[in-house]
Amino acid sequence: MNHNTPLSPGHPLTLVHLERTQRRVMTTRELRAHGVPADVLAERCRPDGPWQQILPQVVLLHSGPATGEDRAHAAVLYASRPPHGQHCRSDAMITGLAALALHNFEAVPPLIGLDRIDVLVPRQRRLRDAGEVKIRRSHSLPRPETVRGLPCAPVPRAIADAVADLEDDPATVRAVLIESVRAGHCEATAVVKELTAARLLSRPHVVDAVDALLAEGRTIAEDRLYEMVRCFGLPDPVWNVDLRLPGGPYLGGVDAYWPDHAVALELDARAPRLDDDVLWAEYARKQEHLERLGIIVIRVTPKKLRGSLEQQAMVVRTALIDAENSHPHAYVAVLPR
Repeated sequence: MNHNTPLSPGHPLTLVHLERTQRRVMTTRELRAHGVPADVLAERCRPDGPWQQILPQVVLLHSGPATGEDRAHAAVLYASRPPHGQHCRSDAMITGLAALALHNFEAVPPLIGLDRIDVLVPRQRRLRDAGEVKIRRSHSLPRPETVRGLPCAPVPRAIADAVADLEDDPATVRAVLIESVRAGHCEATAVVKELTAARLLSRPHVVDAVDALLAEGRTIAEDRLYEMVRCFGLPDPVWNVDLRLPGGPYLGGVDAYWPDHAVALELDARAPRLDDDVLWAEYARKQEHLERLGIIVIRVTPKKLRGSLEQQAMVVRTALIDAENSHPHAYVAVLPR
């Protein structure tokens, strides 16, 4: 037999080849492109057949139960299904609890334990929910991340989409938010930004969870500050102190201060909140006041500490060296916070 001879449509070897070499889930369009005619497809998807149609125009190429990842692949294929005569779209992505399960969040059930898979698509798509697939439309789609071969919404967006449906489960909301930063999936500020955009901060249980999230994020960032000073041989600062002019006004608190150099470091762990404009203005005024007194103020974010600890150590070291050659600064009293 000439192994280079194309197999006829629907030939048994073609079907075996598909089952062995292709992914376990395919669309009917893809199967037709591989030479499987409609009558053969219908025969194989009969109730006692070797394949099964698990969503409209989406086929599972085996007869056993679908795994969690089979279901997720099927959901993406269903939501990516193009209108008649158009090329395949790639603008659908898993979001919500299913995306968090793919990201290995311990606070949510595994994929196989979810009764629904949320898929994010552009708002203009004409697509209905089908089976266990819930379609979520959005004017602005995030850039997807590939997780286990599947396009997934980034963790902050997936959290916001999950929280939107967890109004009666504050414990899971809190657990998911804290795990997002504790496990290093993202920064707290990114999560708060997505929750704000989704208008979820009007829910009391979400506000409570956000407060816990920000506290957790700050604790982790502070631990990285301690690690930065220790690992890169920086002079020891005084930690978490208030600054005040002797006999004068309170200047504000800083996370680290080097008194001999008049260098202050502030951890900028602010998150975009609906009522933070006044707070941010006060923060800027404090920095401006300190700098007028000759105090160098370094501002670092949790994201920078997570991604470039050595670079942030260099910034601090440079500031300390520059301070030794700078003009005299005002004397300030340093008080424990």
